[in-house]
Amino acid sequence: MTISISKDARRGRKRTRQVRGRTPVREHVTGWLFVGPFGLVFVALLIAPLAYALYLSLFQKKLIGGTSFVFLDNYAKAFTDPSFLDGAWFVLRFSLVAIPVQIVIALAMALILDAVTSAFVRFSRLMVFLPYAIPTVIGAVMWGFLYSKSFGPLTDIFGLFGASPPDFLSSHLIFYGLLNIVTWQWAGYYMIILYAALQGIDPTLYEAARIDGASGWQVTLRIKIPLISPALILILVFALIGTLQFFNEPQILRYLAAGTIGPDFTPNMYAYQQAFALANFNYGSTISFALGGVVFVCVYIFMFLTRKRGSFLS
Repeated sequence: MTISISKDARRGRKRTRQVRGRTPVREHVTGWLFVGPFGLVFVALLIAPLAYALYLSLFQKKLIGGTSFVFLDNYAKAFTDPSFLDGAWFVLRFSLVAIPVQIVIALAMALILDAVTSAFVRFSRLMVFLPYAIPTVIGAVMWGFLYSKSFGPLTDIFGLFGASPPDFLSSHLIFYGLLNIVTWQWAGYYMIILYAALQGIDPTLYEAARIDGASGWQVTLRIKIPLISPALILILVFALIGTLQFFNEPQILRYLAAGTIGPDFTPNMYAYQQAFALANFNYGSTISFALGGVVFVCVYIFMFLTRKRGSFLS
């Protein structure tokens, strides 16, 4: 009896291994049916346009001789082009200021909302997140109206005190005008990510720290912020990628800030001008891929440094 049971058990285990070792064809087909629509959209709207743009960047169209294959000559021209280099330098400087400002404001708001337990928190979260829900174009037009010295309300407000308003559309203050718009637009979005990370922390950690005599500041600095460092790194990467691809806000304000924001103010604007204003699609594609290379290098360096140290807070 014992021998027969052991034989049946061995046969059952063998049959189970055989079933687990082979996946039915139907499961493969079902999986591809679910993935297929996304794969088609991904290839049609991302991979194919990128491949075509890369193809265009390797050619040059001339008035005499037609289109010719130039390989990397367009990239050599781009990285020696003062318009591209000046635009890239501007977005790098802008990133060094805008990203820390956004992160600090988002972190402060998330910590405040996490500490407050009143019913007003829900309304506050909605109000802080609301600017992100407004389309970028509408937000830029709204702030352009507020900045305008001709018909903006700042002129009337400062006029009550006999002073003239600051011209945030001038060449001296456009940096801060754009900084204000970007911070207003994105700080709420980053705040929601950090707030969600804070809500995932076990409250017993706070109780244990308070029992040991930790103050509110110590709980914040020693427990809350270190535990949400992955979320901080995530939004830092998002902010770095988005800021280096700066386009919408200066493009909209360009028509209100005559002479301050040129067509080559940022690399994306320069690529747009080359492709759609001058019909130079080959060089426009080159500028886009060159900017992509700059973004990739910056993000890779940041990720390498944070991974090497384990955390940018340690």
